[in-house]
Amino acid sequence: MPRSNRPRRAVSGRAGPGKAAKPGVKGGPVPELDLERARSGIARRESAPDGEWSVRPVTPGRAEKTYICPGCSTAVLPGVAHLVVWSESHLFGAAAGLAERRHWHTNCWTSRSYRYR
Repeated sequence: MPRSNRPRRAVSGRAGPGKAAKPGVKGGPVPELDLERARSGIARRESAPDGEWSVRPVTPGRAEKTYICPGCSTAVLPGVAHLVVWSESHLFGAAAGLAERRHWHTNCWTSRSYRYR
């Protein structure tokens, strides 16, 4: 009978002697899910009288730099949850809208739409 080129399995799904188990493999350590990272960074699309907008939330742990909010002209400080907003209906296309993205306080962004009513 010809030899098999398949590696032999260790007894009961454990790694063989001298071999560490791979993460996620049966019997190996499973990395912990970071819910904060999983929830952040998912852009949503919003429609307003001034166009289509992509809005991505930034969690306090991911906010590392200081930005100026266009809604209130004050600083969005590091460690403060805020929104990154860019235009989907930019005159020169979506890439230009992404290049002109701005960091808004969450309250400034939600209250800005009331100016158009």
